[in-house]
Amino acid sequence: MSEHNLRTDVLIVGGGLGGVAAALAVLRRGLRAVLTEETDWIGGQLTTQGVPPDEHPWIEQFGATASYRRLRDGIRDYYRSHYPLTEKARGQRYLNPGEGRVSALCHEPRVAVAVLEAMIAPYRSSGRLVLLLEHTPVAVDTDGDRVHGATLRGADGDDVHVTADYVLDATELGDLLPMAGVEHVTGFESAAETGEPHAPEAAQPDNMQAISHCLAVEYRAGEDHVIDKPEQYGYWRSYHPPVWPAPLLSLTAPEPRTLETSTRLFQPDAPITDAPVTADQSKDPGDRELWAFRRIFSRRLYPAGFADSDISLINWPMIDYFDAPIIGPPAEQVEQHLEAARQLSLSMLYWLQTEAPRLDGGTGWPGLKPRGDVLGTADGMAKRPYVREARRIRAQYTIVEQDLSLAVRGDAGAVRYPDSVGIGMYRIDLHPSTGGDTYIDVGSSPFQIPLRALVPQRMTNLLPAGKNIGTTHITNGCYRLHPVEWNIGEAAGSLAAHCLAGRTTPHAVAADPRRVAALQAELAADGVELHWPEVRGF
Repeated sequence: MSEHNLRTDVLIVGGGLGGVAAALAVLRRGLRAVLTEETDWIGGQLTTQGVPPDEHPWIEQFGATASYRRLRDGIRDYYRSHYPLTEKARGQRYLNPGEGRVSALCHEPRVAVAVLEAMIAPYRSSGRLVLLLEHTPVAVDTDGDRVHGATLRGADGDDVHVTADYVLDATELGDLLPMAGVEHVTGFESAAETGEPHAPEAAQPDNMQAISHCLAVEYRAGEDHVIDKPEQYGYWRSYHPPVWPAPLLSLTAPEPRTLETSTRLFQPDAPITDAPVTADQSKDPGDRELWAFRRIFSRRLYPAGFADSDISLINWPMIDYFDAPIIGPPAEQVEQHLEAARQLSLSMLYWLQTEAPRLDGGTGWPGLKPRGDVLGTADGMAKRPYVREARRIRAQYTIVEQDLSLAVRGDAGAVRYPDSVGIGMYRIDLHPSTGGDTYIDVGSSPFQIPLRALVPQRMTNLLPAGKNIGTTHITNGCYRLHPVEWNIGEAAGSLAAHCLAGRTTPHAVAADPRRVAALQAELAADGVELHWPEVRGF
């Protein structure tokens, strides 16, 4: 094993949406950056985890940063440039490549990878960005309240030590926080600490949201693509969680918002109609028919005969793994839980292929064929499980449920933060958790991202750039989605660059309204929306 050294202005560890957005913000300001990623794809939940963007219903008009819009536009333009869409499809202003119901932009993960790589390509060519794929953090160098750099181990076993003025943690689990000794929290905070209506009486640090190992399939009628029976199929076939109304391997699950029992429809051979597909989760969660729910390729957008099947992602309530957390246990146990989550998803596929009830009275859909190529794998599974919850910093300000809960705030709307560095909107959407809780899915108000939630209580030059900001277990449920994660990363990168240019610190900026205003002016110039629209006469 060998080691070599790099020196940069800003090190961003984690190549998910927050990490890419942070890198772009740093690079736009003329600085140098090193961006690392543990897999061979950047994009995180959008790509390696196989999750189309969860967004609010106004996303096409407002409620996202300009750079996030460039990503969305780039995905649509990729299809228009490279795919033989029908003229009708090509002319759709808001093209939804998969015509899925979960999002107005359901698409293949590999397309998002291509677009993200194009966004960072000029900086790689100029040498101002070094991208280290398949590199995992193994150590962080600290001196008191400062971080000097980190060591990343490559897939070949060689180490790269990166020294930087600022280090951003954009990992999916907040991996740098314990390595650097950053004060942080996991799981459920207590009601005594946060005052949140849905918080438990006592803190539950091991109670975390389920992970889900997504997979992609198409349907070939009359063909047999049944996979080998998964090793843990017997276990999952008989598994009936106490908080679940039926065996997990079924089409029956709770409605997240009402907890009423609902049996979903699944019909991969449903006839194509001319009816438009709408994706508006404020009106309908979209999961009553599972094939169209997370469809990422729609054959009706192409000339007849071009494609024999749609492609749909299996990311349903029935593959949520909540037996145990993947933060906290020893590494060996974590690997066992990750494999169990994978086995659950494979068991779901096998059950669909062999036992699922069909509308015609038969059982099984043997023509379901894994499509790992759209996920960059050989077996149809995503490269990584979908992670909903990370370690979270102890921040200068912690966002709590009563800051934005629709039930608490009502017509007043979410709390307005004077140090806003962005905005977002999604329901407080918590999946079943490792502590035995069922869904917590409640309404929220359009909210802001306060700068103080990005500033650790103590560390001076390590910043969170993803799901690890100062939220609670509850508010993480609406701050974890794609456009919000991107905005958090962009704000973190901008803050680091602002501090380097002004020879100041995040704590000094957060404490001074004039410095906050200067940072906000830079963000606004970059197209970061700091407030939700209030249209008034003039």
